[in-house]
Amino acid sequence: MAGFGARLTQAVAARGPLCLGIDPHPELLAAWGLPSNPDGLAAFSAICVEAYAGFAVVKPQVAFFESYGAAGYAVLERTIADLRAAGVLVLADAKRGDIGTTMAAYAAAWLADGPLASDAVTASPYLGFGSLQPLLDTAEGHDRGVFVLAATSNPEGASVQAVRRPDGRTLAQGMVDAAAEVNARAPGLVGVVVGATLTEVPDVSALAGPVLVPGVGAQGGRPADLAGLGGARSGQLLPAVSREVLRAGPDVAAIRAAAERLRDAVAHLA
Repeated sequence: MAGFGARLTQAVAARGPLCLGIDPHPELLAAWGLPSNPDGLAAFSAICVEAYAGFAVVKPQVAFFESYGAAGYAVLERTIADLRAAGVLVLADAKRGDIGTTMAAYAAAWLADGPLASDAVTASPYLGFGSLQPLLDTAEGHDRGVFVLAATSNPEGASVQAVRRPDGRTLAQGMVDAAAEVNARAPGLVGVVVGATLTEVPDVSALAGPVLVPGVGAQGGRPADLAGLGGARSGQLLPAVSREVLRAGPDVAAIRAAAERLRDAVAHLA
Protein backbone atom coordinates (compact mmCIF):
# COMPACT_ATOMS: atom_id res chain seq x y z
CA MET A 1 0.00 0.00 0.00
CA ALA A 2 1.29 3.47 -0.88
CA GLY A 3 1.73 6.01 1.92
CA PHE A 4 -1.27 8.10 2.88
CA GLY A 5 0.12 11.29 1.36
CA ALA A 6 0.53 9.65 -2.03
CA ARG A 7 -2.89 7.99 -1.91
CA LEU A 8 -4.56 11.27 -0.96
CA THR A 9 -2.80 13.12 -3.77
CA GLN A 10 -3.93 10.50 -6.27
CA ALA A 11 -7.52 10.53 -5.00
CA VAL A 12 -7.77 14.32 -5.13
CA ALA A 13 -6.27 14.45 -8.62
CA ALA A 14 -8.78 11.89 -9.87
CA ARG A 15 -11.92 12.91 -7.94
CA GLY A 16 -11.46 16.52 -6.85
CA PRO A 17 -10.35 18.28 -3.64
CA LEU A 18 -13.38 17.80 -1.42
CA CYS A 19 -13.89 16.08 1.94
CA LEU A 20 -17.55 15.20 2.53
CA GLY A 21 -18.93 14.78 6.02
CA ILE A 22 -21.26 12.20 7.51
CA ASP A 23 -22.76 14.10 10.46
CA PRO A 24 -25.95 12.33 11.61
CA HIS A 25 -26.98 14.76 14.32
CA PRO A 26 -30.57 14.39 15.64
CA GLU A 27 -31.91 17.49 13.88
CA LEU A 28 -30.73 16.20 10.51
CA LEU A 29 -32.09 12.72 11.17
CA ALA A 30 -35.48 14.33 11.89
CA ALA A 31 -35.27 16.46 8.74
CA TRP A 32 -34.70 13.28 6.73
CA GLY A 33 -37.68 11.59 8.41
CA LEU A 34 -35.46 9.15 10.27
CA PRO A 35 -35.65 8.16 13.96
CA SER A 36 -32.92 9.16 16.40
CA ASN A 37 -31.88 5.59 17.11
CA PRO A 38 -29.41 3.08 15.67
CA ASP A 39 -31.78 2.14 12.85
CA GLY A 40 -32.06 5.79 11.79
CA LEU A 41 -28.30 6.14 12.09
CA ALA A 42 -27.76 3.10 9.87
CA ALA A 43 -30.23 4.35 7.24
CA PHE A 44 -28.63 7.82 7.22
CA SER A 45 -25.14 6.38 6.84
CA ALA A 46 -26.17 4.01 4.05
CA ILE A 47 -27.63 6.92 2.08
CA CYS A 48 -24.40 8.89 2.52
CA VAL A 49 -22.24 5.96 1.44
CA GLU A 50 -24.27 5.57 -1.75
CA ALA A 51 -24.26 9.31 -2.49
CA TYR A 52 -20.54 9.76 -1.81
CA ALA A 53 -19.21 6.84 -3.85
CA GLY A 54 -16.68 8.16 -6.34
CA PHE A 55 -15.56 11.17 -4.26
CA ALA A 56 -12.06 11.47 -2.82
CA VAL A 57 -12.46 11.66 0.97
CA VAL A 58 -15.33 11.16 3.41
CA LYS A 59 -15.21 12.20 7.06
CA PRO A 60 -17.60 10.48 9.48
CA GLN A 61 -18.07 12.54 12.66
CA VAL A 62 -17.41 9.90 15.30
CA ALA A 63 -19.30 11.63 18.13
CA PHE A 64 -22.67 11.22 16.43
CA PHE A 65 -22.11 7.46 16.25
CA GLU A 66 -20.60 7.21 19.72
CA SER A 67 -23.72 8.75 21.27
CA TYR A 68 -25.59 5.49 20.53
CA GLY A 69 -23.05 3.34 22.35
CA ALA A 70 -22.13 -0.10 21.05
CA ALA A 71 -24.91 -0.04 18.45
CA GLY A 72 -23.61 3.25 17.09
CA TYR A 73 -20.08 1.92 16.85
CA ALA A 74 -21.38 -1.09 14.96
CA VAL A 75 -22.92 1.27 12.40
CA LEU A 76 -19.67 3.23 12.20
CA GLU A 77 -17.64 0.08 11.60
CA ARG A 78 -19.97 -0.91 8.76
CA THR A 79 -19.90 2.61 7.32
CA ILE A 80 -16.09 2.73 7.30
CA ALA A 81 -15.92 -0.70 5.66
CA ASP A 82 -18.49 0.23 3.00
CA LEU A 83 -16.76 3.52 2.16
CA ARG A 84 -13.38 1.88 1.83
CA ALA A 85 -14.89 -0.90 -0.29
CA ALA A 86 -16.19 1.85 -2.60
CA GLY A 87 -12.65 3.18 -2.99
CA VAL A 88 -13.21 6.28 -0.83
CA LEU A 89 -10.55 7.43 1.63
CA VAL A 90 -12.01 7.57 5.15
CA LEU A 91 -10.99 10.28 7.60
CA ALA A 92 -12.35 9.44 11.04
CA ASP A 93 -13.16 12.72 12.79
CA ALA A 94 -12.40 11.51 16.31
CA LYS A 95 -10.13 14.35 17.53
CA ARG A 96 -8.26 12.07 19.90
CA GLY A 97 -5.65 13.52 22.23
CA ASP A 98 -3.90 11.79 25.12
CA ILE A 99 -0.51 10.53 26.25
CA GLY A 100 1.53 7.36 26.47
CA THR A 101 -0.20 4.02 26.41
CA THR A 102 -3.62 5.64 26.17
CA MET A 103 -2.65 7.40 22.95
CA ALA A 104 -1.15 4.13 21.72
CA ALA A 105 -4.49 2.45 22.33
CA TYR A 106 -6.30 5.16 20.36
CA ALA A 107 -3.76 4.66 17.59
CA ALA A 108 -4.43 0.92 17.53
CA ALA A 109 -8.18 1.56 17.38
CA TRP A 110 -8.20 4.06 14.51
CA LEU A 111 -5.06 3.43 12.47
CA ALA A 112 -4.04 -0.21 12.82
CA ASP A 113 -5.98 -3.26 11.61
CA GLY A 114 -9.14 -3.26 13.74
CA PRO A 115 -12.76 -2.73 12.67
CA LEU A 116 -12.52 1.06 13.10
CA ALA A 117 -9.31 1.37 11.09
CA SER A 118 -9.52 4.36 8.76
CA ASP A 119 -7.20 5.93 6.23
CA ALA A 120 -6.62 8.85 8.60
CA VAL A 121 -7.84 10.30 11.88
CA THR A 122 -8.07 13.77 13.38
CA ALA A 123 -6.13 14.45 16.58
CA SER A 124 -5.62 17.24 19.10
CA PRO A 125 -1.97 18.16 19.71
CA TYR A 126 -2.65 20.55 22.57
CA LEU A 127 -1.21 18.20 25.20
CA GLY A 128 2.01 18.90 23.32
CA PHE A 129 2.81 17.76 19.81
CA GLY A 130 5.09 15.07 21.19
CA SER A 131 2.11 13.38 22.84
CA LEU A 132 1.00 12.35 19.33
CA GLN A 133 4.07 10.18 18.73
CA PRO A 134 2.30 6.81 19.26
CA LEU A 135 -0.35 7.92 16.77
CA LEU A 136 2.25 9.06 14.24
CA ASP A 137 4.23 5.84 14.61
CA THR A 138 1.15 3.69 14.03
CA ALA A 139 0.04 5.83 11.09
CA GLU A 140 3.43 5.50 9.41
CA GLY A 141 3.63 1.79 10.08
CA HIS A 142 0.22 1.19 8.48
CA ASP A 143 0.42 3.73 5.62
CA ARG A 144 -2.22 5.93 7.18
CA GLY A 145 -2.39 9.62 8.06
CA VAL A 146 -3.09 12.05 10.90
CA PHE A 147 -4.71 15.49 10.72
CA VAL A 148 -3.79 17.61 13.74
CA LEU A 149 -5.83 20.58 14.91
CA ALA A 150 -3.88 23.78 14.34
CA ALA A 151 -6.18 26.80 13.99
CA THR A 152 -9.84 26.02 14.50
CA SER A 153 -12.72 28.36 13.72
CA ASN A 154 -14.59 28.08 17.03
CA PRO A 155 -14.42 31.39 18.97
CA GLU A 156 -12.81 29.74 22.00
CA GLY A 157 -9.95 28.33 19.96
CA ALA A 158 -8.01 31.57 19.68
CA SER A 159 -7.63 31.82 23.46
CA VAL A 160 -5.17 28.94 23.19
CA GLN A 161 -4.12 28.69 19.56
CA ALA A 162 -3.26 32.38 19.09
CA VAL A 163 -1.08 32.59 22.20
CA ARG A 164 2.49 33.63 21.36
CA ARG A 165 5.39 31.38 22.24
CA PRO A 166 8.70 32.84 23.45
CA ASP A 167 9.99 32.63 19.86
CA GLY A 168 7.11 34.83 18.66
CA ARG A 169 5.20 32.11 16.83
CA THR A 170 1.62 31.34 17.78
CA LEU A 171 0.87 27.92 19.23
CA ALA A 172 -1.05 27.17 16.03
CA GLN A 173 2.00 27.99 13.93
CA GLY A 174 4.12 25.84 16.20
CA MET A 175 1.83 22.88 15.54
CA VAL A 176 2.06 23.42 11.78
CA ASP A 177 5.84 23.66 11.99
CA ALA A 178 6.06 20.50 14.10
CA ALA A 179 3.95 18.68 11.51
CA ALA A 180 6.28 19.98 8.79
CA GLU A 181 9.26 18.45 10.60
CA VAL A 182 7.56 15.05 10.50
CA ASN A 183 6.67 15.45 6.83
CA ALA A 184 10.26 16.31 5.97
CA ARG A 185 11.00 12.67 6.73
CA ALA A 186 7.64 11.14 5.76
CA PRO A 187 5.93 13.43 3.22
CA GLY A 188 2.18 13.73 3.62
CA LEU A 189 1.98 11.70 6.83
CA VAL A 190 0.65 14.66 8.84
CA GLY A 191 -1.96 17.18 7.75
CA VAL A 192 -3.29 20.11 9.73
CA VAL A 193 -6.77 21.53 10.31
CA VAL A 194 -7.30 25.24 9.61
CA GLY A 195 -10.76 26.80 9.75
CA ALA A 196 -12.11 28.39 6.58
CA THR A 197 -13.70 31.32 8.44
CA LEU A 198 -10.56 32.57 10.21
CA THR A 199 -9.13 35.99 9.39
CA GLU A 200 -5.63 35.05 10.56
CA VAL A 201 -4.22 31.65 9.68
CA PRO A 202 -0.83 29.99 10.16
CA ASP A 203 1.64 29.73 7.32
CA VAL A 204 1.32 26.26 5.78
CA SER A 205 3.60 26.80 2.79
CA ALA A 206 6.35 24.56 4.20
CA LEU A 207 4.04 21.85 5.58
CA ALA A 208 4.55 19.32 2.75
CA GLY A 209 1.19 17.84 3.69
CA PRO A 210 -2.53 18.43 3.31
CA VAL A 211 -4.59 21.15 4.98
CA LEU A 212 -8.12 20.16 5.96
CA VAL A 213 -10.32 23.27 5.80
CA PRO A 214 -13.68 22.86 7.56
CA GLY A 215 -16.32 25.56 7.56
CA VAL A 216 -17.02 25.84 3.82
CA GLY A 217 -20.66 26.46 2.95
CA ALA A 218 -23.16 26.54 5.81
CA GLN A 219 -20.59 27.92 8.29
CA GLY A 220 -19.76 30.87 6.06
CA GLY A 221 -16.54 29.87 4.31
CA ARG A 222 -16.64 30.62 0.58
CA PRO A 223 -14.86 28.38 -1.94
CA ALA A 224 -13.68 31.43 -3.89
CA ASP A 225 -11.71 32.67 -0.86
CA LEU A 226 -9.75 29.49 -0.23
CA ALA A 227 -7.07 29.52 -2.91
CA GLY A 228 -3.69 30.23 -1.35
CA LEU A 229 -5.02 30.12 2.22
CA GLY A 230 -2.03 30.40 4.56
CA GLY A 231 0.34 30.33 1.62
CA ALA A 232 -0.96 26.91 0.57
CA ARG A 233 0.32 25.50 -2.67
CA SER A 234 -1.79 24.11 -5.49
CA GLY A 235 -3.36 20.82 -4.45
CA GLN A 236 -2.62 21.26 -0.74
CA LEU A 237 -6.05 22.34 0.52
CA LEU A 238 -8.84 19.87 1.24
CA PRO A 239 -12.10 21.78 1.88
CA ALA A 240 -14.49 19.93 4.20
CA VAL A 241 -18.26 20.28 3.82
CA SER A 242 -21.11 18.64 5.64
CA ARG A 243 -24.38 20.50 6.24
CA GLU A 244 -24.18 22.35 2.93
CA VAL A 245 -24.50 18.97 1.22
CA LEU A 246 -26.49 16.92 3.71
CA ARG A 247 -29.39 19.36 3.87
CA ALA A 248 -30.15 18.30 0.27
CA GLY A 249 -31.05 14.80 1.57
CA PRO A 250 -32.39 12.26 1.98
CA ASP A 251 -32.54 11.80 -1.80
CA VAL A 252 -29.28 10.20 -2.92
CA ALA A 253 -29.23 11.98 -6.28
CA ALA A 254 -29.83 15.36 -4.65
CA ILE A 255 -27.00 14.83 -2.15
CA ARG A 256 -24.64 13.76 -4.91
CA ALA A 257 -25.61 16.77 -7.04
CA ALA A 258 -24.96 19.16 -4.14
CA ALA A 259 -21.59 17.54 -3.55
CA GLU A 260 -20.68 17.76 -7.22
CA ARG A 261 -21.53 21.47 -7.29
CA LEU A 262 -19.20 22.14 -4.38
CA ARG A 263 -16.50 19.91 -5.84
CA ASP A 264 -16.64 21.92 -9.05
CA ALA A 265 -16.55 25.18 -7.07
CA VAL A 266 -13.29 24.22 -5.38
CA ALA A 267 -11.74 22.55 -8.43
CA HIS A 268 -9.33 25.50 -8.81
CA LEU A 269 -7.56 24.29 -5.66
CA ALA A 270 -6.36 21.10 -7.34
